[in-house]
Amino acid sequence: MSEELTPENPETEEAETVKQRKNGLYPGVSDELAASMKSGWADTELHGLEPIAQAGHTADRRAAMSARFPGERLVVPAGRLKTRSNDTEYAFRASTEYAYLTGDQTQDGVLVLEPKGDGHEATVYLLPRSNRENGEFWLDGQGELWVGRRHSLAEAEQLLGIPAKDVRELPAALAEATGPVRNVRGHDAGIDAALTDKVTAERDEELRVHLSEARLVKDAFETAELQKACDATARGFEDVVKVLDKAEATSERYIEGTFFLRARVEGNDIGYGSICAAGPHATTLHWVRNDGAVRSGELLLLDAGVETNDLYTADVTRTLPINGTFTPLQRKIYDAVYEAQEAGIAAVRPGAAFRDFHDAAQRVLAEKLVEWGLLGDLSVEKVLELGLQRRWTLHGTGHMLGMDVHDCATARTDTYVNGTLEAGMCLTVEPGLYFQADDLTVPEEYRGIGVRIEDDILVTEDGSRNLSDKLPRRSDEVEAWMAQLKG
Repeated sequence: MSEELTPENPETEEAETVKQRKNGLYPGVSDELAASMKSGWADTELHGLEPIAQAGHTADRRAAMSARFPGERLVVPAGRLKTRSNDTEYAFRASTEYAYLTGDQTQDGVLVLEPKGDGHEATVYLLPRSNRENGEFWLDGQGELWVGRRHSLAEAEQLLGIPAKDVRELPAALAEATGPVRNVRGHDAGIDAALTDKVTAERDEELRVHLSEARLVKDAFETAELQKACDATARGFEDVVKVLDKAEATSERYIEGTFFLRARVEGNDIGYGSICAAGPHATTLHWVRNDGAVRSGELLLLDAGVETNDLYTADVTRTLPINGTFTPLQRKIYDAVYEAQEAGIAAVRPGAAFRDFHDAAQRVLAEKLVEWGLLGDLSVEKVLELGLQRRWTLHGTGHMLGMDVHDCATARTDTYVNGTLEAGMCLTVEPGLYFQADDLTVPEEYRGIGVRIEDDILVTEDGSRNLSDKLPRRSDEVEAWMAQLKG
């Protein structure tokens, strides 16, 4: 990784905006080089750009937010780069709220809705093109010759359909603003500081909750993105099955890397840390170390999702026999989870309570545990009343899905887990059974087996649609699919 240059006279006014790095190999910049770098560059301004695909949808979303908070200034930041180590940063991912309302994903961006008449006037504040007069474009670590060209403000206006201004002017403007203000805080410390005496935690939380609840029902653009994410994820799972022999020769990280390649080729990234849990690691719900052995005869629990370039993620799990064939006990446990998932998916429909699919799946799992003699002589009803099945089922059976893998997380309980399903909602259905390696309450042969099956279900007008149905779920179909892929 190269080191950026540093100007010869760091005390001059022109150089003050340029990020410095200690111990650079070049001691400075000669006047002649500085003059050379200011000239001889072609005009690269882009004209006649078409709006991004979701521009109409983002306008509708802003209009809904405007109607909810009349007469108030609304501030939604994208966020800033976060340091990974020393002077290197994590890959930037815009805040969900900002991307949802603008379609933009650039760092330091801020959407501001100013009250005007009966509504609001939206402005997106962005970093303009790198300054060529002071050398920022080639001297600064975030200059365009280091990290790539960014859109001019005029280009951004064409793409986003929102007037654009220089974000460096925003903190001062906000500090002088009057009237009620709401801010999605926690993403940009500079914006938070500029508004510290103008906002309240209660008002800001109301804005965050509203934006979370607004995403409960997806529009047509969003459902298409979720389908795209699921289709790419299915191809990622196929990639993994084809290289299980290489994973056996190395570790779970071969699986992780294989799926990541698909996510980067077909999307923006993985939507969350991939869980590539082989053998007893499958009993750890969020096993993301992915450094364990992959052994024939054991199971692989793969929980992974591609995030699209517009930041919508899939969330899919399959539990696969590493050698392609379930043992009789593995099949018995897998088929029980499959039956529970079938019951859960059947309960997803408009007008149903959100909790219905969880209750349906948990009942099946409780019945199986009682049938297998793991809960003594207790009835299924008593087991469910006391929640005793949770020793082996552990987690809830699903959650909302969208731009965040656990989407709409700050929505009110009454509108989410205690709410009613509507057409356009998308949720996961993911029951599981997990028998820990040190669990002395189950027969020894059960210990170390973990099974989860997860699909992404869209609520439709007349029922539901499985967006991830390109991947088989039934145990015999899984075996046939794996055999075909392995050739």
